Amino acid sequence: MAAAPTPPASMTPGSEPAPLSEGARILNAFIAPTKTFTDLRRNSSWWAPWLLISVFSLLFVYAMERQVGFEQITKNAIAQSPRAEQFEKLPPEQRAKQMRISTTVTAYISWATPAVILVAYLIIAGVLLGTFKFGTSANVSFKTSLAIVNYASLPGIIGGILGTAALFAGVDPEGFNPKNPVATNPAYFMDPTQNKFLYSMASGLDVFVIWSIVLMGIGFACNSKVKRWSAIFIVAGWYLLYKLAGGAIASL
Repeated sequence: MAAAPTPPASMTPGSEPAPLSEGARILNAFIAPTKTFTDLRRNSSWWAPWLLISVFSLLFVYAMERQVGFEQITKNAIAQSPRAEQFEKLPPEQRAKQMRISTTVTAYISWATPAVILVAYLIIAGVLLGTFKFGTSANVSFKTSLAIVNYASLPGIIGGILGTAALFAGVDPEGFNPKNPVATNPAYFMDPTQNKFLYSMASGLDVFVIWSIVLMGIGFACNSKVKRWSAIFIVAGWYLLYKLAGGAIASL
């Protein structure tokens, strides 16, 4: 009697899904995030999304410098800060000197955005790793946590593209706010010099930030035994705490 045919490897019960390329992981982060975050069990590389985010961030910085200028951006930041009145009372020479220094600092920080982003992601990954490890006994490595944060932050690229397009389409230089360049949250329509706490909280209701929070929750759920909605609420809880603290400091 002939032996029964062996089913193909792809059909074998318990077989692992095919590994994803970096390009496929980035694409699936938008359309099928579970595939991307499950693939992190195989390879928790994080550099590709960070590199892509960095490229679009620098494109936005280039558009800011070209269409608005770092000096005008600095003037806008000072006008919206608590020290605006104090700055205007300074002698002209001292005011010009402080403006030059602030403009230089703004330029350096703007062009160093990729490094700033990486530091921020390292902090976020560390905080979330500690929370999931000690709060839910999740067995997740720091590298995997960092990869989750990087891939989950990819929707911000869309915001960067919209901001860059808005800059090249033409914006009012005196009203431009690099922290909130497009109408993706309610704070865009508010005066940042009025109720600073309310403005800060409204800026947190950003479409792309919420999208990233959900993706981070999915990422940790895919790499641990934590339920998806529980993971999302943990990430959202930390973000809410961050916004409350930031809003309180801004309103001082």
